[in-house]
Amino acid sequence: MRKKNLVKLKPNDQKLLEQFITKGSQKARTITRARILLMANDGKADTQIIEALGTARNTIRTVRYRYVNQGLEAALNEQPRPGAPDKFTGRNRAKITAIACSRPPEGRSRWTLRLIADTMVELNMVDNISHHTVQRVLKKTNLSLT
Repeated sequence: MRKKNLVKLKPNDQKLLEQFITKGSQKARTITRARILLMANDGKADTQIIEALGTARNTIRTVRYRYVNQGLEAALNEQPRPGAPDKFTGRNRAKITAIACSRPPEGRSRWTLRLIADTMVELNMVDNISHHTVQRVLKKTNLSLT
């Protein structure tokens, strides 16, 4: 049988969690986690917490575990997710910006997203790039092609 992580809140933690809930200025997920901890501290079973909050049993177990083993901060906040590393470097972003700020090719009145992407491939700056990536980079740098 799985060992249940019994939540016994410290007085300061309990006061802080109650403030989170009453102020409502935190993210909804954080408030839900605070409610889980408060209900667990009151001795509520997982099934009672599930019924009251509509959360998954695994969420309750995770919040309990993190509070008991890692503390309040870990229980309330999300852990960073792994995800794939960014394939597009800062150097490539700078190249896109430089192209967008330069004169358009002969016969063109302005740069387009596809034209920038094609130019980067033609000049062997990157193996491949979509116009959507160009758009995201330009948007992050507040550059407009118009």
